[in-house]
Amino acid sequence: MEIESAKCECCGLEEDCTQDYISDVKAKFDGKWLCGLCSEAVRDEVCRGQKPSAMEEAVKAHMSFCRKFKSNPAVRVADGMRQMLRRRSGDLSSSPASSKKYSRSSSSSQVGDSSTLTLY
Repeated sequence: MEIESAKCECCGLEEDCTQDYISDVKAKFDGKWLCGLCSEAVRDEVCRGQKPSAMEEAVKAHMSFCRKFKSNPAVRVADGMRQMLRRRSGDLSSSPASSKKYSRSSSSSQVGDSSTLTLY
């Protein structure tokens, strides 16, 4: 197995990968090699779209997003992760079950609360 350096066509991040892996990624993303973070962002966008040409459109949209930033790839990766986490946390907070998961119960007792102390 020979290792090659592959450059993400969205953010410019370089990764060392096998030729088989590079070919698999290109097959999934309209012939373009994307790093792990960009591929996750594109998949997330495809899940939102539900169109027949969603993959091609999502790749183009993400490439456009990445071109807006002129900083180095590491900064763009961090910004992309921040955006993806915010988007996903927003999806979680809109669910009624998950909003209750993190809220504090008003009936929970506190240390020193007289309702929990029994005197004999």
